[in-house]
Amino acid sequence: MNPNPVFSKDYQSKPYWWERTPRPSLEPIELPKETEVLVVGSGYTGLCTSLQTSRNGLETLVLDAEDAGWGGSSRNGGQISTSLKPGFDVLSAKFGAEKARAILKEGIRSLDWIGEFIEQEKIDCDFQRVGRFYGAHTPRQFSLLEKKIVNQPEGLEVPIELIPREEQHSEIGTDFYHGGIVHPQHASLDPARFHQGLLEAALSSGVSIKPQCEVQEILQAKGLFHVSTSSGVVKAKNVVIATSGYNRKTPPWFKRRIIPIGSYIIATEELDRHWWMN
Repeated sequence: MNPNPVFSKDYQSKPYWWERTPRPSLEPIELPKETEVLVVGSGYTGLCTSLQTSRNGLETLVLDAEDAGWGGSSRNGGQISTSLKPGFDVLSAKFGAEKARAILKEGIRSLDWIGEFIEQEKIDCDFQRVGRFYGAHTPRQFSLLEKKIVNQPEGLEVPIELIPREEQHSEIGTDFYHGGIVHPQHASLDPARFHQGLLEAALSSGVSIKPQCEVQEILQAKGLFHVSTSSGVVKAKNVVIATSGYNRKTPPWFKRRIIPIGSYIIATEELDRHWWMN
């Protein structure tokens, strides 16, 4: 008897896209005694940080308790958008209009930046501007989405298409929604292959990466950080904690800045290529 009747018999906990891009096996390295920059975490944040520091002439070491990119960076759904949850009204009430505009512009700019970065680094990760459909669960919600298009803040306008209910089959194969909107500039990529490209770029830029090396304690003394790991102690002039929610022993100041965010992905059975390409 299947102890988990919700799951099929061939259920596996690892993402199926790992089959195309298995987690990399890195050459083992010795833990150095000192480094200029020590980055904890080898996901997107850690590798992007290490690229910047190494290319600016700083000796950089990346440590990870698991294999490189084992966490969310290679497990996410690969969707890329410009949107932030709070809109201009909410942000301006909290931070003022000027900062609200700066925050939203950063979101818009981030989508262009990631496309430019992937092209510049020649990362083969299926980056495409595929668009994103937001469905309205009720007629009232459809009206709110329609107002969202009309009432975009000046200077922060982005392309948005209104999709009436009778036309939604052009976007999605269901009659469940009462229409919706499409953000045509939103993008998608293969998250594991993007991480692999980042990893290769970091290594070729001189970054040292040591997986399976858990950071256990970080102390500061005489202008240096003393980082205790499962492989020994290393001294660093600078430490970047880039672990997101994967923290077993988190400093209190860091813990206060981490919030849980639910992420839900539903995958269909494999679709005919002709269907989804058209």
